[in-house]
Amino acid sequence: MTSSHWPGLSDPEHSAWYVERFRAMAAQGEDLLGESRFVDVLAPRRARLLDAGCGPGRHGGHLARLGHQVVGVDIDPALIAAAREDHPEATWMVADLATLDLPASGEPEPFDGALIAGNVMDFIGPGHQSEAIRRVAAHLRVGGFLVIGCRVTRGFTPEDLDAALPSAGLRLEHRFATWDLAPWQADADFAVSVLRR
Repeated sequence: MTSSHWPGLSDPEHSAWYVERFRAMAAQGEDLLGESRFVDVLAPRRARLLDAGCGPGRHGGHLARLGHQVVGVDIDPALIAAAREDHPEATWMVADLATLDLPASGEPEPFDGALIAGNVMDFIGPGHQSEAIRRVAAHLRVGGFLVIGCRVTRGFTPEDLDAALPSAGLRLEHRFATWDLAPWQADADFAVSVLRR
């Protein structure tokens, strides 16, 4: 049983639409890389990075082109296939974040940092969100970072995230209202949290 309610798991046409939507946006020159630029600032050069819930790979692919060693994971095989096609410079794997165990899949080295971007937390079932954070955090080296960006109006709030941190061995280092570092405020509808192990 999966922890996800991502619609592409039951409707392959949704996954195909999602892939083509972002390919079209990229072709039109839209800026789709704010999240990966944010991570690149935090990461040491040639870092080992985990793109958790990577979708079709635009963030991880960009980070790999910047010289980082990237592993991306997503629960949807169709999105992983698109990531492999569009961004062959990174490693892409099908995995459920709530049961993530990359050493068992041949990726034993810990990561310098990890990213959970976009709507990933929205598509993890409420009973599995904290476990997904714990599983991703378990793949970080001591001192490594995890960046989580999510809407705060869809059931997973900053307070929920903060409550999950102690059991994940994480602490909150920074919180912003946008990927371009707008200051956090209580009435913001999006939160970007920088967590440290």
